[in-house]
Amino acid sequence: MRILILGGTAFLSKHIAAQALAAGHAVTCLARGTAGGPPRGTAWVQADRSAGAAAYAQVEGEWDAVIEVARDPGPARGALKALAARTGHWTFVSSCSAYADHSVPGAAEDAPLLPPLAPGIPSAPENYGESKVAIEAATLEATAGNAHLCRAGLISGPGDPSDRYGYWPARFARNQEPVLVPDIAAHPTQAIDVRDLAAWILAAAVQGTTGALNACGEEVPFGALVDACRETAGHQGAPATAAEAWLVAQGINYWSGPDSLPLWLPPGHEGFMARSNQAARAAGMVLRPWRETLADTLADERARGLDRPRKAGLSPEVEQRLIAMLHQGGA
Repeated sequence: MRILILGGTAFLSKHIAAQALAAGHAVTCLARGTAGGPPRGTAWVQADRSAGAAAYAQVEGEWDAVIEVARDPGPARGALKALAARTGHWTFVSSCSAYADHSVPGAAEDAPLLPPLAPGIPSAPENYGESKVAIEAATLEATAGNAHLCRAGLISGPGDPSDRYGYWPARFARNQEPVLVPDIAAHPTQAIDVRDLAAWILAAAVQGTTGALNACGEEVPFGALVDACRETAGHQGAPATAAEAWLVAQGINYWSGPDSLPLWLPPGHEGFMARSNQAARAAGMVLRPWRETLADTLADERARGLDRPRKAGLSPEVEQRLIAMLHQGGA
């Protein structure tokens, strides 16, 4: 197949490009290159999509498949205008953040969506879900429905730039000191290995799969994930467990970012990491065992440095202060 990846230089899109090359496809990546270059063996069109139609001047001819990973509706609409009419199959990597309600475990693809981001409003982290919905709508319109809307869940695995999933195995591997964990052992976690997601996106393009499908991983209780992190990392101590209300009172953030405990979600998000993935699995999505992802993620974390600055999680200083408060009867 002749495949055009609108991206190909960072995390998911780079994995897609590498796997497509390994499968024998002719791969072109169109990207600015600010995150680096695409895998060796691809044709790289270095272009800034904010330039509009001019960005696509070098990607002439027919394409068997185009794979789009954009967050901003503006460039996404520009790509559709330039390429949809000469593309056999279109994939848009959307997100489960497009859904309006995250409180219902097991919700499927027919759950209500957020309203699309209105034209003229800049795309930003705060309207990420609305931006994805707007791109979904534009994609369906431009392709007459001949598109795969891949609604990805939390993406994990080696090379994850968000530092969320990897925080836990890396923290247990860093030292034998107590590890602060939220008291949410029964809460679900759900992450898809980037390698599995890339493989599914390519398989769906080859098969001509269309429609919206949740590309989510297996549900794993947080307590089971923590136990597996301890075992995989060889950590001998017991976690220091803190009540959710106490963590909130101390100013600890949910989910991601500085001073956070990744994978811990606020009330009303009981279904955020418990989406149904049955439709995608029935269509051919294959998931590796989650413990394999965990082990590979830890190996990657060791290679990148367990003490490196992180985008998500607690700093050692904050964690030590909180654990000292716990030992003094704080929570």
